[in-house]
Amino acid sequence: MILSALLTSVGINLGLCFLFFTLYSILRKQPGNITVYAPRLVTEGKFQQGDHFSLEQLLPTASWVKKAWQPSEEELISKSGLDGFIFMRMFIFSLRVVSVGGIVGIFILLPINYMGSQLNDHSDFQNKSLDSFSISNVNNGSNRLWVHFCAAYVFTGVVCYLLYYEYGYITSKRIARFFSSEPLPHQFTILVRGIPVPPGCTCNETVERFFKEYHPSTYLSHSVIRQSNKLQSLINDAEKLYKKFTVIKDKSEVAQRQRRDGCLGLFWQKVDRLDHYERRLLDIEDNLRMEQSSLSGKEVPAAFVSFKSRFGATIALNIQEGIDPTKWITEKAPDPHDVHWPFFSESFIKRWVGKLVAVVACAALTILFFIPVAIAQGLTNLEQLETWFPFLKSILRMAVVSQVITGYLPSLILQLFLSAVPPIMIMLSSLQGYISWSQIQKSACTKVLWFTIWNIFFANVLSGSALYRVNVFLEPKKIPTLLAEAVPAQASFFIAYVVTSGWTNVASELFQLLRFLCNLKSRICSGNRVDDFEAPSIPYHSEIPGILLFVLLGITYFFLAPLILPFLLVYFCMGYIIYRNQLLNVYVPKYDSGGEFWPKVYNCTIFSLVLMHIIAIGIFGLKKLPLASGFTVPLPILTLLFNDYCQKRFFPLLKDFPAQCLIKKDRQDQDDPHLSEFYDKLTRAYDDPALMPKKYTERNDSPTSPLLHNSDV
Repeated sequence: MILSALLTSVGINLGLCFLFFTLYSILRKQPGNITVYAPRLVTEGKFQQGDHFSLEQLLPTASWVKKAWQPSEEELISKSGLDGFIFMRMFIFSLRVVSVGGIVGIFILLPINYMGSQLNDHSDFQNKSLDSFSISNVNNGSNRLWVHFCAAYVFTGVVCYLLYYEYGYITSKRIARFFSSEPLPHQFTILVRGIPVPPGCTCNETVERFFKEYHPSTYLSHSVIRQSNKLQSLINDAEKLYKKFTVIKDKSEVAQRQRRDGCLGLFWQKVDRLDHYERRLLDIEDNLRMEQSSLSGKEVPAAFVSFKSRFGATIALNIQEGIDPTKWITEKAPDPHDVHWPFFSESFIKRWVGKLVAVVACAALTILFFIPVAIAQGLTNLEQLETWFPFLKSILRMAVVSQVITGYLPSLILQLFLSAVPPIMIMLSSLQGYISWSQIQKSACTKVLWFTIWNIFFANVLSGSALYRVNVFLEPKKIPTLLAEAVPAQASFFIAYVVTSGWTNVASELFQLLRFLCNLKSRICSGNRVDDFEAPSIPYHSEIPGILLFVLLGITYFFLAPLILPFLLVYFCMGYIIYRNQLLNVYVPKYDSGGEFWPKVYNCTIFSLVLMHIIAIGIFGLKKLPLASGFTVPLPILTLLFNDYCQKRFFPLLKDFPAQCLIKKDRQDQDDPHLSEFYDKLTRAYDDPALMPKKYTERNDSPTSPLLHNSDV
């Protein structure tokens, strides 16, 4: 790719970003868009709608930037939890890494690369290949490569220091939030699966007898789980129908309620939709009661078991309860609001099979994704396109067309295909039998992350060479050489990818185009209603992998093609302020995992560093500087030793709280006069909400108490 093609891509995406910022600045002030741009404020009752129209509502302003910048970290934690806080710390960490890399890369490495003559590119500046700004242009055997060698060591040390600092800072915030929090149900509760129920006994009796015998001083109560998939499906149907019912009920004119009782509402006689929906709701209520009653004998060999102290729950969690490790399997209980009942799987073998199916499906999806990767890579090569489509040769040779095709379309095509991956990974993670939405999202986040790294980074890097170099992966000594040849060659593609996918995507996150169009349709069809919507939660499983891919690109290309770093710096700056705004105004946290997303950020950064070192070993070898290549070998070893230390020093604090913290917090609670009231709530906290009474109509025989009570002791 030549420099003018990159500038064309930058111009297109800067225009799109400016358009999104302008539209957001105007549309967010319109009262009809409050559920799009401030749904969190609406649910919290903090949104104040203006009474009169003013010209200011049609003028773009940047006041939202100041409002997003002002809240402190403590305010952000209180509003978005530790997960939201860590999400923003990820941007801060990335900004620091890219800033340090940018200073060294732009002011030291880039001039050295440009002054080289290895590529013999004598074009004028505008038509210079981007490879002229990369390490590929440095002459073989040049002593200037020692500057790159030193930069790799310095940069690795800085990144490791920043990782250590962030890990320590995040764990300290996690412990501080733990001590400042009120007693929470999931701190006192564990989930037990694979309960061996003897013949003639119920699961409820087995759990009660077991924990009274082996945890007599700390056991409080339990809630046996019942499989309520069918019941939840009925409730979902009822909720959708009830929304339609309330919309029709608000219409004053009888004529607006009329509809023909035939195909698509076009045939047969007219009926009153209000009566029709009410009759259907009555039928669903009856079906719900019947299904709830039938579940009284359908116990699942799993239960939520609550204890009188956090320390007691932690002891039960971290010891093997039975002789058979596939029975009495314990794991941390999620927050009651985080429990994802429909996809619960109680069986050890079912979860194992589900995990196997998910792995196979991910592998298949990864292989199929090579098709759009091949298409995108084909677009970066005009000569190949002319071979495929000779009748378009004259069009392809036009300057503007060639710049748009090579600088913009490849990244756009990849991004369109990649947008379908997160929902698929959520579905696959759901099959693995996780009990909570947070576990499903964390699992999906890992799948999307490695899918993204492999299909966006490695597949593009090895495209066209991997097919006839598969045997190289059987000879590890040749891997650094292969990567050293392939990775710098794709620098121009990834620079364009940062601009196309990074800048425009983060700006579109602010604009919320899809939600804006859905809201517009809803307003036209059913009027402006703000009482029947649910504020969204941030999709960590799709957002975090995309950000970490850019971290990988920044670290990997730091000394190979430092020209990428300013574009990454712009991306992280935009992302930081935009996502702060979204966390404060749009997204409502559905759960708080307590900072468990940070290890994914940490592990990806360590992987990126080691990958950079392997490429450096290969690149110095290719550049006829074997001594520098040999001196680079200790770098990945030192990085892995640092990783081992950090994993032992910090990771246990994210996995669980130490006994010192648990016992101290339990002793503080003993002086709490509301502790007994909390225990009463704890015994009912993990009752399946699908078994609670549901009332959608105003008939007199509607229940006022649960149809089915979980036995608590």
